[in-house]
Amino acid sequence: MTTLTRRGAMGLLGGAASLPILGSPALADTKMTVGALRFTSHAASFVAFERGYFKDAGLDVDFKFFQAAQPMAVAIASGDADYAVTAISGGLISLAEKGAAKVIGGALSEEPGIDGQKILASNAAFDAGLTSPEMLDGKRFAMTQAGSSFHYMGSKIAAAEGAEMEFVPLQKVGAIIGAMKSGQVDAWSIVPHIAKALAGGGAVQIIGDVADYLPDYQVTTVFTSAENAANERAKTEAFLSAFARGADDFNAALVDKTAGEDAAEEMVRLIHKYVYTDRPYEKAAPSIRNGAMRINAGAALNTTSIQDQLDWFKSENLVKPSVTMDTLVDASYVETM
Repeated sequence: MTTLTRRGAMGLLGGAASLPILGSPALADTKMTVGALRFTSHAASFVAFERGYFKDAGLDVDFKFFQAAQPMAVAIASGDADYAVTAISGGLISLAEKGAAKVIGGALSEEPGIDGQKILASNAAFDAGLTSPEMLDGKRFAMTQAGSSFHYMGSKIAAAEGAEMEFVPLQKVGAIIGAMKSGQVDAWSIVPHIAKALAGGGAVQIIGDVADYLPDYQVTTVFTSAENAANERAKTEAFLSAFARGADDFNAALVDKTAGEDAAEEMVRLIHKYVYTDRPYEKAAPSIRNGAMRINAGAALNTTSIQDQLDWFKSENLVKPSVTMDTLVDASYVETM
């Protein structure tokens, strides 16, 4: 068992198939904290909460909201959150290497035929000629932190285009949006519900699709502490089963659109309780619908994509070369792809 305080977890960062429904009396009202971002891509957790799927599984869930991936990894390692959904980051991999965290499933994915993450240019950069990813050489690309998913995506895009870019760490998504609007940075990549809303409002320009460079990218994963993965199997399976039910509802309503328009409308209203809460529903709804990307059925995990990400982190010397897939992932919980 590995126990870390918040300070200890921060120190480590610095060094750095559907599932059965398992609700049972043994898990009745088991309290847990779930980490999330206020993104449409986190909808499976919101649906599982609002529709009682966590409760059905014997779980009493509270949410803890974050503004970036790495602080969420710290929270899992220190015990401030029990389960979370976010992108693979250097911090998460380093915590896994220290025996503090494990990836246990997959969530958001890029998929052919589904509109996914966008590559953006600031208006100033676009006016100066940045009209496609081919023109990224010499540009300033925004990211939250070194070793974030934005860093990974930008680097893979740049490598494909033979571009040299400066990566600018701005810590929070809100700060990146401000920097894009003011022209302090030139480019960024982000999920569609944010990208399309910004472009639709004239704040930025869409110049490409991440899927053209990372067609089967496992964008986000489900993860927990190594302690939970190893020693709290019933609780972990219960969480994943409820999460998977939420994902099924989300996909049917807004991705596959097999549930009908009434179900889609109901889903958007549910998500609006968590996403774009500062906007009236009428203005938030189009962005929420635009952000509907696939959440893997049964929380299945694309290990080929995870391996590519892990190899990139190693190549950039952002994590130790000794880290393996088994170090990062407990593949015993869900199907792998």
